[in-house]
Amino acid sequence: MNVPMSDRRPESTVAGIPAAARDPRPGLSGLAADELSAWLESRGEAAYRGRQVADWLWRRHAADFEEMRTLPGPLRTALAGGFRADTLDGSAVRPADRGLTEKALHRLADGQLVESVLMRYPARPGHRERATVCISSQAGCAVGCPFCATGELGFGRDLDAAEIVDQVRFWARRLAVSGRHVTNVVFMGMGEPLLNLDAVLAAAAALTDPARFGLGGRHVTVSTSGVTPGIERLTALRPSWTLAVSLHAARASLRDVLVPLNRRYPVEGVVEAASAYADATGRRVSYEYVMIDGVNDTPADAAAVATLLRGRLAHVNLIPMNPVAHTAWLPSRPERIEPFAAVLRGAGIATTIRRTRGDEIGAACGQLAAERGGMPAPATVRRRREHLERAGAASLAGRPG
Repeated sequence: MNVPMSDRRPESTVAGIPAAARDPRPGLSGLAADELSAWLESRGEAAYRGRQVADWLWRRHAADFEEMRTLPGPLRTALAGGFRADTLDGSAVRPADRGLTEKALHRLADGQLVESVLMRYPARPGHRERATVCISSQAGCAVGCPFCATGELGFGRDLDAAEIVDQVRFWARRLAVSGRHVTNVVFMGMGEPLLNLDAVLAAAAALTDPARFGLGGRHVTVSTSGVTPGIERLTALRPSWTLAVSLHAARASLRDVLVPLNRRYPVEGVVEAASAYADATGRRVSYEYVMIDGVNDTPADAAAVATLLRGRLAHVNLIPMNPVAHTAWLPSRPERIEPFAAVLRGAGIATTIRRTRGDEIGAACGQLAAERGGMPAPATVRRRREHLERAGAASLAGRPG
């Protein structure tokens, strides 16, 4: 991987050394405020030490205990013996979109690789400047959507809460150099967040806790490809976060191809669960729809989405598919996207056509880990493409794939 910039360690430590044994020390950012206080109290430390540690961790985003200069040396040593100040073992960054988008490749302590993306949005009339961070919740992904490069890697493991949070702290540290800060976090990176829900809940709690990262709950979005039990569990908690559902098709036969999880959690039940979340929280559900030319952008698909979402508290984002190496599919053309959007708007469904960000560095939707995934053997690519073309054609014809 050719990267022009690295953070804290040279690029070779990110992608060029053998995987190390996983560090057994938990990440300090995974501790709740009361857990940190209890640990300090057990050592006989005064309460104000907890405030000092929190300041270094959550306001200055320290990546090393030696940076915490206001703490006495013995306490820094004790902290280092029990915790990691940063669970990211090295990070390499690539810019795109004239610096408005950046993608980071992070190496974890056991050698697993994950990616996160920073997207800057300059201020404009009626809108403040924003800095949105897209973070990963798993190394790889087990869902296997065929238009997504991450799925080609297979599943590595779940991330723990600190490994998730530290991706945000990484970008907060970089933004702080120019006096800026993270304004929004989206759980839309590598992995299926609701298949690692305990860690995602803990990470989101850390990010929205005023005593820790302090982000407003309405500035957090949790995405899912349709894990119905996870949505139901979120609903019971009634958080203020936005729920995003990766829809991509409303017709069951086609969604079985595009989102294999649909075979376990059918789309109708997913939408019912998401609507219950909207009713419980008052938060509009965001439905993400990657548009693939000639596959899911037909008038029949538009009508099916309109029927499925009509009358619900919903917003649809139409996203032209970003190219990945492992499929011959192409993004929908504007002349197909606009009529599709018109059908949804005609049904009273708020709809936005999204502009692609970061595709030149593999940081766009569906592209994370594309460069690391590489190109499989030609025979594998050929078989996969033949299967997808056959399954897609069958679903359009309304017969099994």
